Amino acid sequence: MTAGAAVAGPDGALRCPWALSTDDYVSYHDEEWGRPVHGDDALFERLSLEAFQSGLSWITILRRRPGFRTAFAGFHIEKVAAFTDADRERLLADPGIIRNRAKIDATLANARVLADWAEGDLDDLIWSHAPDPVGRPAPRTLADVPAVTPQSTALSKALKKRGLRFVGPTTAYALMQACGLVDDHLEACVARGATAPGTSASPC
Repeated sequence: MTAGAAVAGPDGALRCPWALSTDDYVSYHDEEWGRPVHGDDALFERLSLEAFQSGLSWITILRRRPGFRTAFAGFHIEKVAAFTDADRERLLADPGIIRNRAKIDATLANARVLADWAEGDLDDLIWSHAPDPVGRPAPRTLADVPAVTPQSTALSKALKKRGLRFVGPTTAYALMQACGLVDDHLEACVARGATAPGTSASPC
């Protein structure tokens, strides 16, 4: 078997190998990862969680996602933007999330920035950096999947220019993968092409 190639799961279907590393990943891989996400609040959630994931494994964040959603008021931008110093202290003491001071502060700061944007601006900015899928070959193994692309670097720069924090090129590309701007399911993966980029999916 080629290293990093799609692997058959218990149901016999081929999947990206990371999807079978833990049971929690299977439904996330099959039903969420790579499917287009639209809406400012939904994208703010993804952007925030990708920032919290920096330096950690995604499974750590995925297993805490319900706690994050409770702690951050469902990631409604207007609500998080109104958080007070007392809320910040609450977050720093909350065992249901990652209690990283810099990442918490960045999330609150980003919400305050985004609260001043027009509705749909975040969605439009992020999706304007989706690459044309035509001519973009499907990855055959994990080695074919990049960590950074010119588009993610441009997206990172655009977000930073508008005042957002913790949005480096690697975080931006992880966001693009998770939210369906690119389809990085392997060529043989059962989930590849399940939802075409540019169409809507349920918020994460």
